[in-house]
Amino acid sequence: MNIHEYQGKELLKTYGVAVLDGHIAWTPDEAVEAAKKLPGPIYVVKSQIHAGGRGAGKFKDAPEGKGGVRLAKSLDEVREAAAAMIGHTLITKQTGPLGRLVRRVYVESGCDIKRELYLSLLIDRSVSEVVIIASVEGGMEIEEVAEHHPEKILRAPVDPASGISAFHARKLAFGLGLEGKQIATFGKFVDAMYKAFVALDCATIEINPLVVTGAGEIIALDAKVSFDDNALYRHEAIEALRDEGEEDPKELEATKHSLNYVALDGSIGCMVNGAGLAMATMDIIKLYGAEPANFLDVGGGATKERVTAAFKI
Repeated sequence: MNIHEYQGKELLKTYGVAVLDGHIAWTPDEAVEAAKKLPGPIYVVKSQIHAGGRGAGKFKDAPEGKGGVRLAKSLDEVREAAAAMIGHTLITKQTGPLGRLVRRVYVESGCDIKRELYLSLLIDRSVSEVVIIASVEGGMEIEEVAEHHPEKILRAPVDPASGISAFHARKLAFGLGLEGKQIATFGKFVDAMYKAFVALDCATIEINPLVVTGAGEIIALDAKVSFDDNALYRHEAIEALRDEGEEDPKELEATKHSLNYVALDGSIGCMVNGAGLAMATMDIIKLYGAEPANFLDVGGGATKERVTAAFKI
């Protein structure tokens, strides 16, 4: 399950992760009131959708205009930016050509950025460990960095049985070129991030960019947090954060019936019992020059009702 940036930051902040002050707004007027609560004079207005690449994205009705993350140097500019985003469809690399409707914006304090880094936590299922990934190439798509500059990707695996230790953060800090007090600050940041990851049963926490300010502070400028769906029963407060408007209606319906469904761009529908067979079926379709319209694993012990729901989807 995914949540919005502002929700992720609120959760991470409770564990000691450093974030900037900000407030959510559903209208341009609310955006101005949110900005008034911040020190200024620089503000950042951010579209809130479940997709990355917002800053480089374009709005469907203004393809030559600015993206979904904008600097504002006055309250009037905050209002203007919010009005250009709320109620408009933002298209990014991750939304596909249809884009996502922006229903709210996050108004945040500006920041004196000295360096932009990348930091994330995820589960490496091949070794059953949590892996901390860092890079000096902050603000960029990490997949592109891994493809073109793999030497700039730093990894620190953490055995969940023993947990995180100071040396994990130090290893990454040295690799990122941090120095002096920044190393200790980074260590506290990583420790807080790991505690949140474990306590909240996260699947991923991605901070991109993680910034070093002119004063030497280390702050999460963005936050992408996703959770293990199988653990949501332990976190009712987190499940309440779910924004169904950001999810594919078919995938949402599939979840209600315990079906594993992923929408694709092809024209041949697939309904299969077993994930391995489902993937093999998709491979065969592609082998013969066609494209699957979906991945759909009915799962073991499928009932008549579940199969019926799968056909309807």
